[in-house]
Amino acid sequence: MMKSVITLTTDFGYDSYFVPSMKGVILSLNPEATIVDITHAIPAFNIYKAAFTLWASYKYFPRGTIHVVVVDPGVGTSRRAIVIKTRNYYFVGPDNGVLMMAAEDDGIIDIRAIENSAFMRPVVSSTFHGRDVFAPVAAYISLGLDISLLGPRVTDPVRLAGYSTSFSEGMARTAIIYIDHFGNAYTGIRVGNLGALGLEYGREIQVNIPRRNVNLRIRFLRSYGYAGEGEALALINSEGFLELSINRGSFASRFGVEEGDEVVISVIK
Repeated sequence: MMKSVITLTTDFGYDSYFVPSMKGVILSLNPEATIVDITHAIPAFNIYKAAFTLWASYKYFPRGTIHVVVVDPGVGTSRRAIVIKTRNYYFVGPDNGVLMMAAEDDGIIDIRAIENSAFMRPVVSSTFHGRDVFAPVAAYISLGLDISLLGPRVTDPVRLAGYSTSFSEGMARTAIIYIDHFGNAYTGIRVGNLGALGLEYGREIQVNIPRRNVNLRIRFLRSYGYAGEGEALALINSEGFLELSINRGSFASRFGVEEGDEVVISVIK
């Protein structure tokens, strides 16, 4: 048997039989596999949240790790099941865009449709491909399977429509792309965009979120503790995004913002 790391990211929650069923399938084929739960708390059907979560975490795992993602509202339809081989990892899941942000970040080498039933469970449910398709395929890859045996090459994988970010002098128009457990709201502005905005630590910015009637003036600081308790602020977070936060509070809860909301950031001169 070969030791290998297999991660699982799903919207299954922690109170059902879905996740342990997948783990049982994997361990039945490769008892030496190490299974790591990235999260099973992705909001139901939220492909964007899953894609960002995978992108933010995949790269910290050992080379050769197999990342399985099952956020799959199209299960049982004509959507493809795929495996992506990148420079350092494998990604297994539905062809609905959920894998692509991470896979393209690492550098795609090959994408294969999963069509060979020899590497699936004998009976495949139309509603639980996580157990019957993705789990056994991940286990077989962990045992050294050449993914070319799974099916034909895929040249047109589904990609998620990205949130657009545009810049003019001292202003950016972007969106909330992710909200974390603490209610911090990540915008689409990256650390490399600060020069285009003319934004430096200590400056004030005007934040306008039209759909939520939010219009506030906050400081751009290095970390939460530089603001007063309960004070809203902006900072560059650990993933390199401009984040809207509240020191010891939830920006999302206070202002009612959601992922996808448009945000206009203006640097106050």
